[in-house]
Amino acid sequence: MPIIEIGNLDDGEVRIYSNLTDHELKRYKDNKGLFIAESPKVILTALEEGYSPKSLLCERRHINGDAASIISRFPDMPVYTGPRELLARLTGYTLTRGVLCAMYRKEEVSPAEICENGSRVAVIEAVCDTTNIGSIFRAAAALGIDGILLTPDSCDPLNRRAIRVSMGSVFKIPWAFVEKPVQTLKKHGFVTVALTLHKDSIPINSKVLMNNEKLAFVLGTEGTGLSESIISECDFKAIIPMMNGVDSLNVASAASIVFWEATKNCANIY
Repeated sequence: MPIIEIGNLDDGEVRIYSNLTDHELKRYKDNKGLFIAESPKVILTALEEGYSPKSLLCERRHINGDAASIISRFPDMPVYTGPRELLARLTGYTLTRGVLCAMYRKEEVSPAEICENGSRVAVIEAVCDTTNIGSIFRAAAALGIDGILLTPDSCDPLNRRAIRVSMGSVFKIPWAFVEKPVQTLKKHGFVTVALTLHKDSIPINSKVLMNNEKLAFVLGTEGTGLSESIISECDFKAIIPMMNGVDSLNVASAASIVFWEATKNCANIY
């Protein structure tokens, strides 16, 4: 395996770990696209889901330790290493478990494919917070959601922090960006539900919703909520019943509740 000692913070390919933004990584070299995964567990999850590594960055002690199982799979993969203090300066923070991996993006899944293969789908409109995106994906994977559609003004699920927060769940759920998610879903026979505080919203656990074979839930930010245009496109408006004068939840918390209600009677949830 090619072990490359980092002499300074400007060493060649090492800049992908420090100097490039997520936006720049996405368009790295002929638009092939890269992302950065952190920690052995998350990296191994990505590998299991078919993502390919470009290089690894880790502390020396992890070459024959936490990173060994990754390195053994790809003997020709460059492995950059250096002292902990230098790597912390390079990345801007102390490494999570001391291991980072630059990985190639896979060919994007089409919105149609997600709609054709799923019965419970989530739509994310204009959610830009990477922590929320990661948390939503983790809940979706845990609770059996079949796919996620995002509007283009939402955060990229392969953002470094979103991947970290999701604990690799972004690799397990098919997702796609789409301009008109509700229209796309309706073409494939989905009943669409906007999560909103409108006065004519019905409880999320209503049978009129949950008895549908193909159901999609549209989620927006807690602060501004969903846009009126996307609400008007949906078949139903729904709320999570709450007490003590609380009228809204963080979008990731709301998503977890909605996903549980949507999938608790499905065969893959126990």
